[in-house]
Amino acid sequence: MTAMAPTRTEPDLSYLLDHTSHVLRTQMAAALAEIGLTARMHCVLVHALEEERTQIQLAEIGDMDKTTMVVTVDALEKAGLAERRPSSQDRRARIIAVTEEGTRVARKSQEIVDRVHREALAALPEADREVFLRILNHLATGQLARVDQGQTARRARQHQR
Repeated sequence: MTAMAPTRTEPDLSYLLDHTSHVLRTQMAAALAEIGLTARMHCVLVHALEEERTQIQLAEIGDMDKTTMVVTVDALEKAGLAERRPSSQDRRARIIAVTEEGTRVARKSQEIVDRVHREALAALPEADREVFLRILNHLATGQLARVDQGQTARRARQHQR
């Protein structure tokens, strides 16, 4: 005997957001890999160029744990795109400084990121794009801005088909 599945009364928002986010991240990773960067490397370069920021500040902006941040900055240093330096405001703190080559690569990676986003939004009718972004931004800065403490969820493993 087959059990009766419960009747869905709302659209599966979790699936819609998770699936589209996964596909967009995958497309972004492939596009940035063409210039030897990861999305995390791009994030660190761009935000380190905005102003003097410590590794901890950049990790918070990029939603990275300490280990991931260290590995990311190590890769940027190895590639000659960034370096750790003492802060000009607090000699005890270390900032991530972007090199000239890192600045050039960050400009190129931002062009790639913008292109991937533009291509994703092109799937929507032009009149809907601004509305979609406004509503998504409203969710991201409102109801879905933060996870309450104690409510952490790990992403389920995806099965290969």
